[in-house]
Amino acid sequence: MRHNFLSIPRETLPERGVKDRIHDYGEYASRMEDGPIVKQAERCMDCGTPFCHVGDLIGQETIGCPIHNLIPEWNRLVSDQDFFRAYERLMETNNFPEFTGRVCPAPCEGSCTLGISEDPVAIKSIERTIIDRAFEQGWVKPRHLRQRTGYRVAIIGSGPAGLAAADQLNQLGHTVTVLEKADEIGGLLYYGIPNMKLDKGVVRRRVDLLEAEGIRFKTGVNVGEDVTVEALRGEYDAVILATGAQKQRTLGIDGDDASGIELAMDYLTASTKQLNGKDLDPRHDAGGKHVIVIGGGDTGADCVATAIRQGAASVTQFGKHPEKGLYRSPERPWPLQPDTLSTDYAYAEAIGQYEADPRTYLIRSNQIVTEGDKVVGIETERMEKIVKPDGHATFFVVEGSEKTYPADLVLVAIGFERPEPELRKLGVESKRDYVTDVDGVFVAGDARRGQSLIVWAIREGREVAEKVDAYLETCQTELKTSS
Repeated sequence: MRHNFLSIPRETLPERGVKDRIHDYGEYASRMEDGPIVKQAERCMDCGTPFCHVGDLIGQETIGCPIHNLIPEWNRLVSDQDFFRAYERLMETNNFPEFTGRVCPAPCEGSCTLGISEDPVAIKSIERTIIDRAFEQGWVKPRHLRQRTGYRVAIIGSGPAGLAAADQLNQLGHTVTVLEKADEIGGLLYYGIPNMKLDKGVVRRRVDLLEAEGIRFKTGVNVGEDVTVEALRGEYDAVILATGAQKQRTLGIDGDDASGIELAMDYLTASTKQLNGKDLDPRHDAGGKHVIVIGGGDTGADCVATAIRQGAASVTQFGKHPEKGLYRSPERPWPLQPDTLSTDYAYAEAIGQYEADPRTYLIRSNQIVTEGDKVVGIETERMEKIVKPDGHATFFVVEGSEKTYPADLVLVAIGFERPEPELRKLGVESKRDYVTDVDGVFVAGDARRGQSLIVWAIREGREVAEKVDAYLETCQTELKTSS
């Protein structure tokens, strides 16, 4: 086994062929077989000083796994073909590895020590294979508690932060109720990530497990309208706000209110609802249309993949940053994410369908071109990015670079605004360490830190659960003292 990192190449999850998968919404990747995944785990075995599980920040950059997954330990167990103990070790730190193994951007791999000189260990692929195998073998079963504390906790929001907090608190013996304003549990896991990346059956399977363990779920409850936080505080011993950062950013340019301009999350939500049997609003149907996706992140890529499946005539994606390099740049030294150019699933599909990469770079959208009230194009300019010695970047317009792109549907995927105004509407102010200015009300996830990664959301859910548990223990102590 020694020095296998020198002889075994990196291998990741097998993917269905592009020409096949673009005609359905099934997951494009599947778990690896035992033989290949054991070899991938062996690539980890000679690591002297692992950084993959550090889980810290340098500035705003994530270093390693924020939930401190015991990656070297479960890699060792996989290399020994002890998949059951690998599953047990994986579950010690990660409530939902079937989610992270599919949709996490894997900062652990960016901080993999092997990645300094070779391709990093395929950590995310190993993680998904462990948990998928565990479900196949029937190892994942409801954990039933013998005793309850009597304390009741309400969690507003059923995304990864809310679900992680619910799981932790439930296992501590508290009675947990999760309130979700949508008609399905999962938050962005359900409606924000398309089915080909995260099958909704995978989400429902975990929710069913949590429900079997005693967590109560209520859908169609819009806190702030149907019930107030104050009312919940009167009914429950503690309340956690895990509502996410829900307000999507808009373009803020002339014509951005025209028909045919749609926010990415509304578009992706509509697509998932169609899979659930609901009619697709024509506004969210890319069939036969020239589609522009504004925003170069993962959500933008998901819009590209969805538009392809709907039969778009063409898809172009605008990004404001330069094209990434093939190799780690000096500005992003290890253990930062290398942030190199990759052809993710959506772009491979676009190349296969249209024989061209949909990504364009350094594009600034200046104005929406309309006929009547409907979009027909976007006026743009190309930018040049100059990085100053102090690290700050400045963008300049390239003279004579004006170009109008035809468009029948424009999908805006430029992120979410900070959630503070949304919290104030609920009557609270966010404070440090998950605590708000209202006694017994806590906040976690994107609602606290702003838009972030799924692994940060899970960490936030786990940590706010610790704060709530300590708060409830203090309440119990005070009650005993006063009596």
